[in-house]
Amino acid sequence: MTITSQSLSFDTAAADYAANRPSYPSGLLDAVEELTGRPLDGARVADVGAGTGLATTLLRARGANVIAVEPGPGMASQFRLGLPGVPLVIGNGNNLPLASDSVDLVTYAQAWHWTDQRKSVPEALRVLRTGGALALWWNDSDSTIAWIADQDARLRRLFGAEDSPHDPMARFRRLPDELGFVHRHVPWTRSVPLDMHLANLASYSDFLVLGKEATNTFVAKERDLLTDVFPNGMVEEHYVVSLAVAIR
Repeated sequence: MTITSQSLSFDTAAADYAANRPSYPSGLLDAVEELTGRPLDGARVADVGAGTGLATTLLRARGANVIAVEPGPGMASQFRLGLPGVPLVIGNGNNLPLASDSVDLVTYAQAWHWTDQRKSVPEALRVLRTGGALALWWNDSDSTIAWIADQDARLRRLFGAEDSPHDPMARFRRLPDELGFVHRHVPWTRSVPLDMHLANLASYSDFLVLGKEATNTFVAKERDLLTDVFPNGMVEEHYVVSLAVAIR
């Protein structure tokens, strides 16, 4: 992974990340099995950029034998609290600390964009066994929902961005063509208290590098706006998981 202050900013908020970040729907792992052509049960999987273990937990529940790779010591510590029996090594996707031809599946759950693809692609291919697969996915808010589109517009103004921070198709456009990725979108929802929604928002890397004062100001305004939208205090979050799979 490209080790920058932004990519390692999650280390400062590992506990909040673990408590508030959304996981992934079961339909995602169904799609992984379909597109890779093999069950996860019994597969040897390297979960790269494992963070606090959201994807690792789900992969293990499907019967996969997972080794986690995480560059941030703070996130790794949080991972070990939740998954003390799971093998974890400190490392990154640009130089995987794994043996060649050693795994059936390499996964990146919301972490591929931190890598240098000139290095991470050959590294993934190196550690994969013949017929193994590389699976990349991202959880993006569904901006076809009106309140999410409004929030996205406010985020773009705050960070001076032209594109939506949650554009599923943009994820695929940045992938290397030569690997022949196949794509799938998996929509899902979760209902959470407003405080959890806002805490999740504040755990985004852009906010972590923005600073507490500016983040708190934005979050306070969001609280007022979303209280009007969700007067019962429960936010109906809509997501689209963008999945890309390539076979070695």
